[in-house]
Amino acid sequence: MFEVFVTAVDPRPAATTSYPTPLPDATAVVSPSVRDVVKAYVGLTKPRIIELLLITTVPVMFLAAAGVPGLKVVVATLIGGILASGSANTINCVLDRDIDEQMRRTRRRPLPRHAVSPRSATAFGVVLGVLATLELGFFVNWLSSGLALAANLFYVFGYTMLLKRRTVQNIVWGGIAGCFPTLIGWTAVTGKLAWTPIVLFLVVFFWTPPHTWSLAMRYREDYASVDVPMLPVVATPISTARQIMAYSVVMVLTSIALWPVAGTGFVYPLAAIVLGFAFLREARRLLLRAHTGAEGAALRPMRLFHFSNIYLALLFIAAAIDPLLR
Repeated sequence: MFEVFVTAVDPRPAATTSYPTPLPDATAVVSPSVRDVVKAYVGLTKPRIIELLLITTVPVMFLAAAGVPGLKVVVATLIGGILASGSANTINCVLDRDIDEQMRRTRRRPLPRHAVSPRSATAFGVVLGVLATLELGFFVNWLSSGLALAANLFYVFGYTMLLKRRTVQNIVWGGIAGCFPTLIGWTAVTGKLAWTPIVLFLVVFFWTPPHTWSLAMRYREDYASVDVPMLPVVATPISTARQIMAYSVVMVLTSIALWPVAGTGFVYPLAAIVLGFAFLREARRLLLRAHTGAEGAALRPMRLFHFSNIYLALLFIAAAIDPLLR
């Protein structure tokens, strides 16, 4: 727990007696409320990232079931996924707390604010990871449990500890951890792997660099100040925008490839083509702004960043709806 010290002021009028009056206690300890503590621990899990991962889990379960999957397996998978993702994100916060304190985008997280101690956060993250592994193993299956554990270990040791601060390819390969929900959702229903979830795995893999680099273009100074070699830090805006465009093209082609691989109906390929066209148009606009010499906020990279979230959500929703209409 942390303590806040505030000055206590006595509102009473001054005493008329000539005798000195005792001074009030100059400080008072204010403990955080239960709500503040809970909010801090929830913040460690990065709820927005969890939401995005769940979007790539549940729709795949509909595709795997060729219809509506069982409620029990969906709930069990969601609980396990939330615990697993929360664990990885919490440990990430612990390991990155030094740079999070210096970056505008992250300085309000619980650890930089000293709302939670590193030791408590570490214990919290480990407990969540253990619970996730056991919950998925006993209530879903051990293949899904193993995949979730592998994703967590890769995110912590592969991305956070090894890649993030050492290579410009950090998010390209580190993003693999965020692709695992497609495999977990599929195996939760079928108990085995197949080409369909692998294609969706690749869609998320190629989606991650444009999504992350567009954000990094907006906060380039933040990453540069803490020596994290994100692509926009070490490359020009034009070079970064070109690579975003290249990954976007491959992502769209991969998303369309799911049509013949999974044998979907007309809903999914139509959505993949329309959404893909919109994504490529936004990526092209970013590239054109880079060619004009724009930098930083003038590039308006957050347009692509926000649309990338919409793109992924709608694409996977289309994948879930498609089998319901066949």
